[in-house]
Amino acid sequence: MIPFNKPPIIGTELSYMQEAMQSGKLCSDGHFTQRCEEWMEKHFQCPKVLLTPSCTASLEMAAILLDIKPGDEVIMPSFTFVSTANAFVLRGATIVFMDIRPDTMNMDETKIEAAITAKTCAIVPVHYAGVACEMGTIMALAKKHHLYVVEDAAQGVMSTYNGKALGTIGHIGCYSFHETKNYSCGGEGGSILINEPSFIERAEIVREKGTDRSQFFRGQVDKYTWRDIGSNYLMSDLQAAYLWAQLEQANKINQRRLALWKKYYQAA
Repeated sequence: MIPFNKPPIIGTELSYMQEAMQSGKLCSDGHFTQRCEEWMEKHFQCPKVLLTPSCTASLEMAAILLDIKPGDEVIMPSFTFVSTANAFVLRGATIVFMDIRPDTMNMDETKIEAAITAKTCAIVPVHYAGVACEMGTIMALAKKHHLYVVEDAAQGVMSTYNGKALGTIGHIGCYSFHETKNYSCGGEGGSILINEPSFIERAEIVREKGTDRSQFFRGQVDKYTWRDIGSNYLMSDLQAAYLWAQLEQANKINQRRLALWKKYYQAA
C-alpha cells in the first residue's frame, strides 16, 4: 500500500515545540512566528508575510483586503479546491470559472481576457501541484484592466516562475502548511504574502480581529481598539515552532520529494 501522504518530520519539531511551551507564550506572534515570517520574507523576497491558521484563512483575508462586495466578479480556474471560491463567495462575489490547460492543469491564460467585464475585480490563479501559471500574461492582463491578482499558491511553496517565488508575483499570495503539503506546521496552517505595501497595515488589523493590537504590542499605540472588520486569522506559536523546524530544512525536504518523484516517474 502506498500512502496518499506522509508528512515530513525533520526531528527537531518536538524540541522547538517544548521551547515554545517553556517561553510562556503559546498564542500568536511569539518568537517562532517571527522566525517563520522573517525567513519567508527573506527567502521569497516578500515585503510582508503573516502566518495564518490555513490557506483558506489567507484567501478570506485577501478577499477582505480587496474590499470584495456583492456584485463583484472574480475569475479563477474551475479545477481548484472549494476554499478558493468560498473565500470570495463569502464576501458576495460572483465566481467566473475558467477552463484549464491539459498540459499544466492550470487556468488557460488565453481565455481570461474574454471573461473580463466591468464587474471584474480580481483574477485568482491557482498553481496546481506547484506548477506555475503563466503569470507574465496574467499580470499583464491585470495591469491592462486595473485588476488585482491573488495567487492561490497553496501547493507552490518553494516553486518559482522565471526565478520569482510563487505567491510573490501577484498583489497577494496564499500558502498552505496543511499536513498534505511539502511543509507542515503539524496539521493545519498557512500564510499570507502581502506584495502590495499599501495592504500591509490593514492586513495586520484584519488578522487581529479588526484591531490594531499588533501596533499596540510594538508600542506604536498606547491601547488597541477596533478599527475594521476582521477575524481571528492567527496561528499559534506552538504550530509555528513545528513549522520552523521544517523551514530550517526546506531545501532538504524539497530535494527528497524531487528524488521520490523521479523514482515514480522512471518506474511509470
